Parts: sequence; C-alpha cells; structure tokens
Amino acid sequence: MRVKLSENFRAVFYAPFYATHALGFYETEGVTVELLNSPAPAAAAAGLLDGSIDIAWGGPMRVMKALDENPKSPLTCFGEVAARDPFFLVGKADPAEFRFSDLTRCKFGVVSEVATPWLCFQHDLRLQNIDPANVKSVTGGTMADNLEALRQGRLDVVQLFEPYVSQALGDGIGKILYAANSRGPTVYTTYLASRESVTRNRRAFEAMVRALRRTLDWVADHNGEQLAEAAKEFYPHVARELLISSLQRYWAAGLWARTPDVSRPGFDRLASGMKSGGFISRLYSYEACVEESLR
Repeated sequence: MRVKLSENFRAVFYAPFYATHALGFYETEGVTVELLNSPAPAAAAAGLLDGSIDIAWGGPMRVMKALDENPKSPLTCFGEVAARDPFFLVGKADPAEFRFSDLTRCKFGVVSEVATPWLCFQHDLRLQNIDPANVKSVTGGTMADNLEALRQGRLDVVQLFEPYVSQALGDGIGKILYAANSRGPTVYTTYLASRESVTRNRRAFEAMVRALRRTLDWVADHNGEQLAEAAKEFYPHVARELLISSLQRYWAAGLWARTPDVSRPGFDRLASGMKSGGFISRLYSYEACVEESLR
C-alpha cells in the first residue's frame, strides 16, 4: 500500500509525524508513505480535492472552513496528534504579574504565518471580557521578525511556537507569559483527507492510524530528548540543544494526544474559537467533520 502525504509545513510540534517515519512504524503496518512538501499551510486542501495527494496533516479548522464555504465539502479529519495549542506569549514582563489586559497597553506581535493561534487567543481574551479590538496587535511580521523586534524593544509581547520560544529564553530576550496549552484540550493537528480518498485508501489509512497509535505510545514512554533524537533528520536547520529544549517543553506540557481518537472536548473548544473569531459562520458538529470509522 502506498499513499502520498502532504506535510503542512515543517514545524517542531509536528515531531511525532516525522518520528512515525523515522521509527519505521508505517513500514511495520505495511504502508509506504511518500512525504511531499506543501507550498503553504492552506494549500493541501486543493490537492486533497483534486486528488493529486491522498492525505495531509493540518488543523481540523480546514475541514470547518471548507464546510462553511461549501456545505457539500468532502473534506474530513481523523488521527489526532497535536492535542493542545503549541503557541506561547513571550515578553519581558514579570510572568507572575502579567495579565491579558496588559495587551491593551503594549505592542503585541501576533502570528501571521497561520490563522489558528490568533483566532484561539482572541477567544481566550473574550472569555476574560477583553475585546481583541482593544489589543494593540501588530500584524504582518513572521515569528522570526517578531522575535527580533522583541529583542530590539520594538515589540513588548510576541506570540511564538518552538523553537523560537526556547531561543528567546536562551538568549535572555524574554520570558513565557502565557502557554496556550494551559487552556486545555484543543484539537490542533490531525490527518486530513477527502471522503473519496478515505474510501479508496481505507486499508492504508487504517494502517497509518495504527502506526500513529504506536508513535503516540512511544512518545508517552520517552522524553523530549529521545524524540529529538528520533526526528532530528527532519530538522537539520535546528540546533540539537534547541530541538531538545523545544520538544521537552512540549512533552512536559502534554501537547500530543495519547491516542489518535479525535477528542470531542478538544474539537468543541477549537470550533468555539473559530466561530468566536469569525473564521466560520456557525459551529459544525464533530460528526460532520471527523471520520469516526478510522480509529
């Protein structure tokens, strides 16, 4: 069995996906997975619809958005990996004294590369009765740009994922003011496919879910350093100690799912954030978005 899989983008918090390759779990389950680069985080959806790729990984928010644009959308998701939000707020304030309301009085660099972290954080703000429109958000900069702006004092707080967080802490640029994983389960990353591809590749996808289950068991039984060792070939641009620090922080936070079964509470929390931020016009049910037969 062979499938074409498009990766979303090369992010550190996707390490379990790469570990599944490196540890040979796909081969153990009898499936050959060809890993293809995606030109942009949202580009995989088009490839799934035109059949040029069989499967991708990305946020279930893509399935919700597709349904919002087309009620007959064939996109679905299964196989949860990133079960919590991997982003952090980093700044020079005292973490013990930092409050979300402080963001109305300082320059806050938000993530521009992907939509989910800012949408989810806006929902966090609303739950504390803070209107995101009152936050002094600075948009358009990449995380690398924003980290440098924090270093130079042009921004006061920035929204980052790893390895930028470990880099900021290691360089003494700032401290962690808020970990988005602390809000609780939020289904962040799963496999994505069309219903037609699920039918056509069912045996292969079932094997991939079994392989993923092996990986998540392995991750739970090891630590960030061991995960870094397993996945390091996929991160040649990240220094070893930085990769270890990043993955250990995520491992300690319980970022990754314990099973591939998509969490209902985590799905509901993600959907609420997407609706709250105006990304989708209404809430979509778990059953409408998740392929429950692939477990």
